[in-house]
Amino acid sequence: MLGLMQDWPLLCHRIIDHAALNHGERQIISRSVEGPIHATDYATLRGRALRVAQRLERDGIREGDRVATLAWNTWRHLEAWYGIMGAGGVYHTVNPRLFADQIVWIVNHAEDRMMMIDLTFVPMVEKFADRLRPIEKYIVLTDNAHMPATALANAVPYEEWIAEVDGDYAWKVFDENTAAGMCYTSGTTGNPKGVLYSHRSNVLHSMMAAQPDAMGVSSRDVIMPVVPMFHANCWGLALTSPMVGATMVMPGAKLDGASIYELLDAYRVTFTAAVPTVWLMLLSHLEGNNLKLPHLRKVVIGGSAYPRAMTQKFQDDYDVQVCHAWGMTEMSPLGTLCSLKPEYAHLTGDARLDIQMKQGHTPFGVEMKITDDEGREMPRDGATFGRLKVRGPAVARAYFKESEDVLDAEGYFDTGDVGTIDRHGYLNITDRSKDVIKSGGEWISSIELENIAISHPKVAEAAVIGVRHPKWGERPLLVVVRKEGQELSRDDLLGFMAGKVAKWWMPDDVVFVPEIPHTATGKIQKTALRVQFKDYVLPGAAAAE
Repeated sequence: MLGLMQDWPLLCHRIIDHAALNHGERQIISRSVEGPIHATDYATLRGRALRVAQRLERDGIREGDRVATLAWNTWRHLEAWYGIMGAGGVYHTVNPRLFADQIVWIVNHAEDRMMMIDLTFVPMVEKFADRLRPIEKYIVLTDNAHMPATALANAVPYEEWIAEVDGDYAWKVFDENTAAGMCYTSGTTGNPKGVLYSHRSNVLHSMMAAQPDAMGVSSRDVIMPVVPMFHANCWGLALTSPMVGATMVMPGAKLDGASIYELLDAYRVTFTAAVPTVWLMLLSHLEGNNLKLPHLRKVVIGGSAYPRAMTQKFQDDYDVQVCHAWGMTEMSPLGTLCSLKPEYAHLTGDARLDIQMKQGHTPFGVEMKITDDEGREMPRDGATFGRLKVRGPAVARAYFKESEDVLDAEGYFDTGDVGTIDRHGYLNITDRSKDVIKSGGEWISSIELENIAISHPKVAEAAVIGVRHPKWGERPLLVVVRKEGQELSRDDLLGFMAGKVAKWWMPDDVVFVPEIPHTATGKIQKTALRVQFKDYVLPGAAAAE
């Protein structure tokens, strides 16, 4: 027997319809790429998104066609997403921080027919546009007054392009499992892989993200998604914010501490989210100018490990709640968020911080487990390490143009992370499976060592890799960037770390370097470090031969 409910497909354009109808005057404020602050509202944005859809259809975009966006977080990029999806197309966010060859490979692999591009990136794309084989037209996200002279084929200014239609258009209706968006992983080895989101997965993910124990946002919030729309589906915020009817503040191209603070303060932002590097710049600006954050209530931090002191400063100095998050492009991307359940809510001081530094627990819609290398599930005791696997309605089952599912027999996706889960469901990521150090048959967490090292006041950045050892197989090598103008010795740093981990976990040596290599999304590129130090001889290693 089937239920007698309406067949109401979960389509992304229903989100902007809801926002326009119920929160139509709520503002979307953007720092434009041209410079001035721009303000619009959900009702107006929906009308312009309809024009985008209508114009795309006139230009021959059909259901399933990919439209690339190479753009910052602005109102134009947001309405482009809804217009592309509403016409049945697939928005494909391209990360401008990738190398030229990677962008070329991704665009050609995705077979993007059009590209919507911000002014910032026009000169960059001109250098390799002749290699972007499928692109038929470039829509430059500006008006005629700011349109540059460009060699890009069939390039037109966005404002004039959508002005050629009247917006008298009805969204396409199709199955909720129809593709809606695409984002490529920034893998450190091999070619990036395409993750293809559906309308259903995007809508469900946005509902998951809005839950009180997840991002916990509402129409009373002013949300600033500092995380770029080209980074892991904007952590869902481009969809969750209109879904709940929140005011949006879009930071555009300026992500330095001073520019972020200006928007936080001027527009009374209550909620924001970004990777740790952004918050390091903001905190530095706040401290250097004796500023406060009277309006901000909550900041979500994810994307890579960050120092414990960052949480302490936000909470103790600025009265801003910090929520640690973890996820993956393949998960749309949210997997866990670290709100405090009743079992931990009474904790204070270091004990509370110990929990907050974990990646947190899953919202409804994500299931996770840890297993050994043979796939046997490991206990949820907070101490036993295992390979982290996940499943849910917003988790990928395969990659674009790859026919085989990437799931195990029970439908779980192997994240490539290693971690523990405690009895209350809190995840603590201890490493990537490819980065875990196996010393004498036991595992050492490189992430835990990095977090301890970076908590030293003279350390700017730290990375730990395994280096060959004749007796133990591998031993940890700590690679460190000192803060500018600071002196710090090997012995001083190892002395600082002593007693904070088991003695056999302690790094065998410390190397100071001017910089550590990163991927396009800001993650430490340990593959490059392993190549750089592949012949490094640890102290005492030669004697153990």
